[in-house]
Amino acid sequence: AYVDLDERAIDALREFNEEGALSVLQQFKESDLSHVQNKSAFLCGVMKTYRQREKQGSKVQESTKGPDEAKIKALLERTGYTLDVTTGQRKYGGPPPDTVYSGVQPGIGTEVFVGKIPRDLYEDELVPLFEKAGPIWDLRLMMDPLSGQNRGYAFITFCSKDAAQEAVKLCDNYEIRPGKHLGVCISVANNRLFVGSIPKNKTKENILEEFNKVTEGLVDVILYHQPDDKKKNRGFCFLEYEDHKSAAQARRRLMSGKVKVWGNVVTVEWADPVEEPDPEVMAKVKVLFVRNLATTVTEEILEKSFSEFGKLERVKKLKDYAFVHFEDRGAAVKAMNEMNGKEIEGEEIEIVLAKPPDKKRKERQAARQASRSTA
Repeated sequence: AYVDLDERAIDALREFNEEGALSVLQQFKESDLSHVQNKSAFLCGVMKTYRQREKQGSKVQESTKGPDEAKIKALLERTGYTLDVTTGQRKYGGPPPDTVYSGVQPGIGTEVFVGKIPRDLYEDELVPLFEKAGPIWDLRLMMDPLSGQNRGYAFITFCSKDAAQEAVKLCDNYEIRPGKHLGVCISVANNRLFVGSIPKNKTKENILEEFNKVTEGLVDVILYHQPDDKKKNRGFCFLEYEDHKSAAQARRRLMSGKVKVWGNVVTVEWADPVEEPDPEVMAKVKVLFVRNLATTVTEEILEKSFSEFGKLERVKKLKDYAFVHFEDRGAAVKAMNEMNGKEIEGEEIEIVLAKPPDKKRKERQAARQASRSTA
């Protein structure tokens, strides 16, 4: 009914010609609205999809077969969760019923990314699998309005970090249909941008001040100095924003070419998310990562400083950082605790346990390099 729609949807509909408006309304009428909470927003989504199809020159496609409504209904009755459908996603829960979880919204480390989902698969198959790991806060299945099928991926937030870790163990590479294996990993909301073409004489304070003028939500600048000249940066930095939305908006502004920093257009990319290695893997690490080394520090000096804590396998220095390999983990931890913050050759060093090589990160870097070469 007309009264079910707000002015925004009506105004948007007025912008169509008669034929277009009737096509949109026909598609809206044929859509399954049983789980649509905001019908005006859904109609706006239908209009947006119609325009996209017009641009591509493709006709409005007959709505493809959706989920088995009887199975979805049975799932919602069994769990007591809600389902909110828009043209872009299907959101199950968020928040869950009080009987499941009544705390605040879970934070970092509780969300998993689920990829390689068959395009005609819905909550009735995903929820029973993932709830085995622990109580679900919400499940967001991303939908493609142009095809009417899912996009092949979803985000699931659990009520605890332990449940999210368990979901990765249980469901990564799980065969959900014959020959179809899911890919599951902890999801990291990226709040960090990599920015190149930074003048090398700029300090952290200069960069913070300048980028605060052209973007919003900037909370920190991560800067690396040249090994042989601590007054100069390496020509790039990382910008840390308060949330993913602020970072995405900043990225769009900086990539537009209209925004100049110190009179120049800067290069911008998403920074690789910092993925925390498996705690079980980190518990076995015997290698220390030592940074902020003075140029005069040699491998021999490092060997002498660290060997008093235990037997070393080797020491490798690169630029202003080094890797110190111990034979025994206990000795590595003791050395880290006692040497962190100490001065060597006039510079205060920083020490952490070295993270094992990240295969996925290397694959991402290789893919980026390949795309640049092609360009």
